[in-house]
Amino acid sequence: MGQEVTTVEQLRAIVGEPNKYVANKVTTRLSPVQQDWLGASPLCFVATTDSAGRVDVSPKGDPAGFVHVIDDTTIAIPERPGNKRVDGYLNVLQQPHVGTVFVIPGRGDTLRINGTARILSDADYFDALVVDGKRPILALEIAVEEVFFHCAKAFLRSDAWKPETWNPTAVPSVAQLAKAFKPDLSDQQLDEYYREDNLRKMLY
Repeated sequence: MGQEVTTVEQLRAIVGEPNKYVANKVTTRLSPVQQDWLGASPLCFVATTDSAGRVDVSPKGDPAGFVHVIDDTTIAIPERPGNKRVDGYLNVLQQPHVGTVFVIPGRGDTLRINGTARILSDADYFDALVVDGKRPILALEIAVEEVFFHCAKAFLRSDAWKPETWNPTAVPSVAQLAKAFKPDLSDQQLDEYYREDNLRKMLY
């Protein structure tokens, strides 16, 4: 059953109100230090929703600084070859509002940017997004509406950056998991396909 929270009043009674510094930290433009953060981040997560409200969150990553800062109100995230599902892009075509979180490995704080996105197949800055000699196949261009730094508590609680807490073998390997939707392939074929050195050949 559970005791559901259904009103703002109930939520605030449990959580409380943010202090004035937290409440007022959201801006609509990227500061120089926030632009520096984007220049040092190799990984972000992009949240999108479709017209029915169904949510998708997709990771995007490249060498640090892969996000292109067009100006203090606009950024572009390059798209590389992937599994062709393009769930997030299909969502943006229906509902352009997106939320993003930018991570710097080893740092607990993150940068959050919310805004309105559009999908571009080319632009004058695509040449600045070349990696390994390859231009991106698309870019998600985001008009910034909200930007702020998020505190480190989640990463501190999880000890995410402490290698001694890592346990990648706690669950089956990618190849073993793939067996469920690729039953026609042998274990050897799956192991070969999902080897890191093989996947790296297909990154760009």
